[in-house]
Amino acid sequence: MLIGKVVGTVVSTAKDEKMQSLRLMVVRPLTIDGQEGSGYVVAVDAVGSGVGEVVLYASGSSARQTVLTDKRPVDAVIMAIVDTWEVDGQERYRKDE
Repeated sequence: MLIGKVVGTVVSTAKDEKMQSLRLMVVRPLTIDGQEGSGYVVAVDAVGSGVGEVVLYASGSSARQTVLTDKRPVDAVIMAIVDTWEVDGQERYRKDE
């Protein structure tokens, strides 16, 4: 699992039949300090996340392990919305703040 921030959406009206009805989000990885890293990934949203939220996502074959993505051509999936994030006893992120 990786941690990232949803920074955008992708809309595609023409796509493979297996990808119909899937929401696509742009996720930027976060560092251990909560800073935005480099690069991004387009991930299927399995949990109803929105732009600005911190999420857990998986990539590779693990991305096809959710109910929503099973047997679909998916390389990344958002599988959780983070409420709090703590490292070495210090809170790095709290959703309400």
